[in-house]
Amino acid sequence: MQKNHKTKLVLFDLDGTLIDTAPDLMKAHNYVMKKYGYKTKTTEEIRSLVGRGASALIGRSLWGNAKDEFAKIEDKKIKTEMVKEFINFYGKNICNESTLINGVENFLKWCKEKKISLAVCTNKQEHLAIDLLKKIGIYNYFEYVAGSNTFDYCKPDPRHLISIIEILSGDINKSLMIGDSETDANAAKSASLPIILLENGYTEKNTDEIYHNHLVKDFVGIEKIVSKYLDG
Repeated sequence: MQKNHKTKLVLFDLDGTLIDTAPDLMKAHNYVMKKYGYKTKTTEEIRSLVGRGASALIGRSLWGNAKDEFAKIEDKKIKTEMVKEFINFYGKNICNESTLINGVENFLKWCKEKKISLAVCTNKQEHLAIDLLKKIGIYNYFEYVAGSNTFDYCKPDPRHLISIIEILSGDINKSLMIGDSETDANAAKSASLPIILLENGYTEKNTDEIYHNHLVKDFVGIEKIVSKYLDG
């Protein structure tokens, strides 16, 4: 990519935005919780927890935030072991039941046809994000994948988004974010980027409580909205 060329760019969250990862996250979560005598959760409960800042699923090693249940565990050694076991189990079973959100691949193809650069900005660890994208078959659409451990900061810090735009020589005035939670929305707002929010996201908040420029059910027909920002 030429250094002087400013490119149009779409940034995506991963869990709950591109991929419904809740079934596999639930199995990994419940495996660890059951082993250590803690309460298990349903898939729907997992969906509501994944995007929550201070309640992110299994500690900083995966999403950059400590989880409520782990705050109750005094023994740091046990906490560390639980996180390691979660990552190990999840890493081995990362794409057993996870599925693409409706319309994702057609939208990614459209972006490529329109010469729009694509990147993932997730609070999942980078290696897990890349592995999941490869196994579900959409990794090659993306020019960059940034996880919670790619930089020294992650969402909702706007630098997580801005750094990717700079790395890809993107035009910040021709870039936008697509996400599903307040973590995504707050990062985008602080970075002065438009945010397209997916309904039924991985969050406990209602969509009317989350900042957004557009609300969509899934990726079907989203091209018109994206064109408005990137071509306008």
